[in-house]
Amino acid sequence: MSELAASQYASFAYLTAPKASSYRGIMLAFVEAKDQFAVHLRPDDIAQRLSVLSVIESDELADMLDQLASPGWGNLLAFPDTSRVSTLEDFQRRRMLYQLSPAGEAAERALGVYDRSFGERGELQSVALENIAAQLVALAMAIHEDQLDLPLIHNGLRSLTAVFSDLADNASAFMGSLQRSIDLQDADLDAFVAYKDRLIGYIERFISDLAVRGQRIAQELGVFTPTDIDRLCELVARRELEDRLMENATDFEAMLRQGVDNWRRRWQGLVDWFVSSPQRKSEADLLRARARSAVPQLLQLVAVLGERQSGRADRSTDFLALAGWFAALPDDDSRHRLWRAAFGLTPSRHLSVPPDMTGTWLAQGVKPGSSWNNAVPIAISAQLRATGRWERRGPGARIQDRSEAKRVLAEQAQENARLAAAARQSLAGLTPTKLSAIGPLDEDQFRLILSLLGDAVGALGDADEASLVSSEGSLQMHIKRPPDAARTAVSSPAGTLTGPDFTITLTETGSQ
Repeated sequence: MSELAASQYASFAYLTAPKASSYRGIMLAFVEAKDQFAVHLRPDDIAQRLSVLSVIESDELADMLDQLASPGWGNLLAFPDTSRVSTLEDFQRRRMLYQLSPAGEAAERALGVYDRSFGERGELQSVALENIAAQLVALAMAIHEDQLDLPLIHNGLRSLTAVFSDLADNASAFMGSLQRSIDLQDADLDAFVAYKDRLIGYIERFISDLAVRGQRIAQELGVFTPTDIDRLCELVARRELEDRLMENATDFEAMLRQGVDNWRRRWQGLVDWFVSSPQRKSEADLLRARARSAVPQLLQLVAVLGERQSGRADRSTDFLALAGWFAALPDDDSRHRLWRAAFGLTPSRHLSVPPDMTGTWLAQGVKPGSSWNNAVPIAISAQLRATGRWERRGPGARIQDRSEAKRVLAEQAQENARLAAAARQSLAGLTPTKLSAIGPLDEDQFRLILSLLGDAVGALGDADEASLVSSEGSLQMHIKRPPDAARTAVSSPAGTLTGPDFTITLTETGSQ
C-alpha cells in the first residue's frame, strides 16, 4: 500500500493500538451522542456514558482523547472549552471539547455496518412485497394526476427503493445463512429437526407470498410506460437538487442528468427483480427456485444427521477413524503400510521408460517393486534435465473442428424454442375448461400446463379463484377451484398429473 493510501485509512489505527477496546468504546460514545443530536462532548460526559471506562483514570482518558484527536489518527476534532470559564485559573487550565471528525465518523459507521453484516442471518420479507405493491399503486396514481404532488412522489419513490433494497439484501443474506445451515455437519439432531420444521414452514409461506405478490408487482410495474418512468425519475432528481448550492447552470444540468440516470438504474433493477423475459428469469423466480431446492436439501441433511447419530458409517467418520489409526502407529514405516492398504496405492508407474531399458530390466531380473537406487539407471535427456520438460517428436495434436457440433446445438435450441412456442399457441385461447376435459397432451404441452399449475396453486392459497402470468409473460392463466372434491388425471408421454379438477382459462398477453 502506498504512503498516500495508508494515510487515508489512518482513522482505523485505534483498532490495532493498545487498549483498542477502550478506544472503540470512546468512539461508540461519540456515535451514540451524535445520533441523539449532541455534537460536542467533554471528558466527564464520555466517562458518564461508558461504563467500560469506569476503571480509567481521568488523566488516561484525556490522553486517549488527545491521541484520537491527533493529526496522525484524526478521529476527533478538539476545541477549547471556554463555556465554563469564570476565573483566570479556569482560563489557564486546559479544557477541551471533542467532536467526531468526518473521517472518524466514517470509520465507525463502516465498522458498524461490518458488525451487523458479519452475523446477519437475513430474512424473507413478505411484508416488503406488500409494501412495494402498495407504493407502486400510489406512484401510478400520483404521476397521472393533473396537479402533481411532488413531495408525495419524491417520498414514494425513495420509500419504494429503500424497501426494495432491504428486501433484496435480506433475501441474499438469508439464502447465504440457509446454505451455511445446510452445510452444517456437527449439528445436534433434535435441535436441528425442530429448527427445520419452522424453517420449512417459513420458506413455504414466503414462496406462496412471492408467487402471489410477485405477480401483482410485475403487473403494477407494467402500468408505467417509458414516458412515465422518465418523467418520474426527472421529477425526483430535480427535487433532490433544489437545495443544492450550484456555481453555474452547467453544473446543475450535469448533476441533473447524473441523478436521472441513477434513478433509472434503480427502477430497472426493480423491474429486473420481478419481471421475467424470454432471455432471462427474474431474480424473484430465481429466489423461488433456490428456496424450493433448499427444502429437499434440508430433509437430506436431517437424514444424514440421523444416520450419523444411529452409528452408520459415512466418509467423514471413516476418515476420522483412519486418522486415529495413523496417530496410534509407532513409526513411519507402519504408517506408510497403512496408507498403501487404505488407499490402494502401489509403486509408481507414471514414468515413461525406453523399450531398450525395459529389456535390460527383464534380463537382469529387476522386479517392479525394486528401489530406484538398486535398479539400472535410466539415461535422462539434457533437455529434460535443463527445463524439466520433454516433448515427443512428431506433429502436434490436430485441432478439432467443432462447427458441426455447434450447428447441431443451435438447431436443437431453435427446435426446443419452436416446440415451446407451439405448445403455448396450442393452449392459448383455452376457454374455461376443466382439466378432465383437456384430453391427452404432448410432452411440451404437459410441461407448460404443469409449470403454470404449480405457480397457480401457490397463488390460489385458500381462495377460490386466482390469476397469474407465466414467467416469460406470454400467457395468463385464470384458475378456479372445483366446488366439489372431484379429482382427475391428465396423461402425457412425460407422465400423468393427478389432482383436483380445476377449471382453467388461458389467454395470450401479447408480451413475447
